Amino acid sequence: MNILLTPARLGAVEVPNRIVMPPMTTRTADEEGYVTEDTLAYYLARARGGVGLITIEMASPERAGRHRRREVGIYDDCFLPGLSRLVEAIHRVGSKASIQLGHGGGHTRRDICGETPIAPSAIPHPVYETTFEIIIPQEMTKERINRTIAAHVSAALRAQKAGFDCVEIHAAHGYLISQFHAPFENRRNDEYGGSLENRARFGLEVLRAVKTAVGEMPVIYRLSVEDFFPGGLRFEEGLQIAVWAAQTGADALHVTAGHYRSLPSAQIVLPPMRDPDGTFLELAAQVKKSVSVPVIAVGRLGDPALAAQAVATGKTDFVALGRTLIAEPQWVEKLRRGEPIRRCLACNTCINEMRGGARIGCVVNGAAGRETMFANPRPPQGERIAVIGAGPAGLTYASLVAEGNDVTVFEKGNQPGGGFRYAGKAPMFQEVEANPASFERYVADLHKACRARGVIFRFGTDVRRERALLAAFDRIVIASGARYRFGLGPIATAMLDRGVGSWPGFRQLLSWTRFRNWFYYKARTGTAEELRMWGNQKQRVIAIGDAVRAGKSKEAISSAFEAALLPNS
Repeated sequence: MNILLTPARLGAVEVPNRIVMPPMTTRTADEEGYVTEDTLAYYLARARGGVGLITIEMASPERAGRHRRREVGIYDDCFLPGLSRLVEAIHRVGSKASIQLGHGGGHTRRDICGETPIAPSAIPHPVYETTFEIIIPQEMTKERINRTIAAHVSAALRAQKAGFDCVEIHAAHGYLISQFHAPFENRRNDEYGGSLENRARFGLEVLRAVKTAVGEMPVIYRLSVEDFFPGGLRFEEGLQIAVWAAQTGADALHVTAGHYRSLPSAQIVLPPMRDPDGTFLELAAQVKKSVSVPVIAVGRLGDPALAAQAVATGKTDFVALGRTLIAEPQWVEKLRRGEPIRRCLACNTCINEMRGGARIGCVVNGAAGRETMFANPRPPQGERIAVIGAGPAGLTYASLVAEGNDVTVFEKGNQPGGGFRYAGKAPMFQEVEANPASFERYVADLHKACRARGVIFRFGTDVRRERALLAAFDRIVIASGARYRFGLGPIATAMLDRGVGSWPGFRQLLSWTRFRNWFYYKARTGTAEELRMWGNQKQRVIAIGDAVRAGKSKEAISSAFEAALLPNS
């Protein structure tokens, strides 16, 4: 058996496998923070997919710490019914449930939390939540520190009452406890500032108080061990705090890195596609050598082989998959069945759009954040289906309808992926530096998944020239993508193949937002209209993705999900 599928313990709790879903804000709660049907559906999809431990997103122990609108609430008993219902749903399908207690500290605003933000020191904090502002929080007095510790205890007891198996304390990524750790943000001259022992004191007092209150219930300490900016926490200090946390009562350490002040970019908190797989794995491995409690590693560990090797070689005990499980809720079940997974691109669209105010979503998973819409899928059955185009929309559609249908994909090129492969050759994809390998891996596994489900591929076949090939099909799906106006297509692809995306001058031009909008959208046009009329009266002809209108990859792939699973909507 794959070691990832073996059970392991977190304190008194046995987790059915080594896969942990870490906390990521979804904005599926309502404005007050109550659990909704969308919240239930989102987390339940990952639990049904076989994840061992589901960690509910960052929930502040007190109102002053709320860092996002529509984040799940736990700071009052009024939230208990919804939280209990959520835990019951997760337990019902066999997963364990945890919730993260995370206080925004100085990284929030009055218009978000309704109170004056608090922090170790009254220094400017850049806060981006739909809009960007710089705020100066109120420095915490000792009395206010004690109140916040007590709030953590109350929230942990509330989690225990709701039925959660574990609770996680957030000491990472520039939120309140992490702010105490960083000398740049902690300018105090009392017992909570100055030396590392003093800067770690607040977080360890929270941990000690929570653990004392909840008894046998496991408490996980999520810690940034490296902040990656001058004045931030350095790794040797982070390692020492990890040791202290284990000695103070943490039942496990969730080892991460990064801070919203990190350089060159805060994107390192969620390592983007240019960063290597297992970005923080060696940090976790070093922590594991120094502590006797289980370690949870995180950061681009979605490759099944790498994740298994990380556990098998003793670098970590558990693997946390965040963006990976947004892209592929069935990751664990597909691993169990030996099926190809839907790969996360590490494009950070999920988190960047969420920070801008949107609900959680995903470029490659059109159902992410919309699970209630797809709760009762109605794919076609018993049909012969022709898909024209093996780009991401066509491959996605084919993979979703393959079961119960005879599906053939026609592609005029000699390989799958279409123009999506070129997205990796440009300097930027969405808001991160592009990496061709990320796109190639995604396309390769999606193609493999289609073939495993019986989809037939006809490469090097242009149906415009061989229309008779479509006559035998019940349904024709046009996923032929968009083409460039003015004959720019061959020129653009040839230049990207030659590597102009990395050339000085061209790189700046291709990264310029206004040029990108023109190049990807206005300079392209859909190709569906000329193909729509090819079907006979007995055939159903539909168009998806860029074939309808040139746009972003997320919208193109989402349209494939809707056409495949909600064909009559």
